[in-house]
Amino acid sequence: MVRRSAAAAVAAVLLALSACSSRGSTTASSSQSASASPSVTGTVTVFAAASLQNTFTELGKMFEAVHPGTHVVFNFGGSDTLAAGIVNGAPADVFAAASPATMKTVTDKGDAAGTPVTFVSNELESAVEPGNPQHVASLQNLSNHALKVVLCAKTVPCGAAAQTAQTALADGHVTVTPVSYEQDVTSVLTKVELKEADAGLVYQTDVKSAGSKVTGVNFPEAASAINNYPIATLAHAPNATGAQQFVALVESPEGQKVLTDAGFKKPTTSSTSPSPSAS
Repeated sequence: MVRRSAAAAVAAVLLALSACSSRGSTTASSSQSASASPSVTGTVTVFAAASLQNTFTELGKMFEAVHPGTHVVFNFGGSDTLAAGIVNGAPADVFAAASPATMKTVTDKGDAAGTPVTFVSNELESAVEPGNPQHVASLQNLSNHALKVVLCAKTVPCGAAAQTAQTALADGHVTVTPVSYEQDVTSVLTKVELKEADAGLVYQTDVKSAGSKVTGVNFPEAASAINNYPIATLAHAPNATGAQQFVALVESPEGQKVLTDAGFKKPTTSSTSPSPSAS
C-alpha cells in the first residue's frame, strides 16, 4: 500500500479528469468545465470486491484529502453478494466488481449509470503456509486429499476463476476438492494465514498484501483465468457527483499507481472471465 502526502498532486489529476468523467461509468454533463472540479460533499458509498480492500481504503483516504468534508464508506465482500444487494435496492454510489460477469448482474437490471470501465486485472496464485512446508509446486498438487485446501465459492469471481484454471491443464482436468468454500477471497486467505488450511487459491494481490504470513506459488494455468475488474457509478446513486469523482480517481495515474503497486495489472483482452451464468 502506498501512502500519498502530496494531496495537491491528486487534486490536479482530478481537475484534469473532471471534464471527461462522463466517459464510461460516469454521467457528468458534456458541458462541464475542464477548468474546475465539481464540488463534492457528503458521503460516498462504494461497494467493492474484497480483493480491493487495501487499495480502495487507501484511495478513500486520498479522496477525502482532496475533497475536505467528504467521507468514503466501503462495503467490501464477494462481488456476487454485492451485486445482489445493489439490484435489490441497497443504497450505493459506486460498484467495483472482480469480474465482468458480476457487473453484468447490475447492468442487466439497469442499475449502472452508463457503461462500466475496466480498470485493472488480477491473476490467481496458491497461498500456502510460510516456507511452503507441504511442498506445493503446482495446481495438480492441490488435488492431493492429504492437503486441506480452501477455495472461493463457485459463484464468486475468484471461485469461478479457480474452476476455469482446473480445466486448463494441457494433459487434462485436475479436480481440487476443498475442505470449505468461502464467500470471498479474504476469507480464503485468512484460513491459510491462521493455519486452518494448508493452501488456498487467491489473487496475486492477496499474497502480496499478506507479506510474510503466507508464501505464494504461481502456476501456469492461472493465465487462462485472469479476471478483469470493471467499475461503474450507479443509476440511483445518492451522491452522483461523488461517485463520478471517485471513479475518476481510480482511473487517474495516481489511482492506477496505488493499484499497480499492490500487484494489480493492466486490463487484459485475453481474460477468460466466467460467463454471466457463473455469477
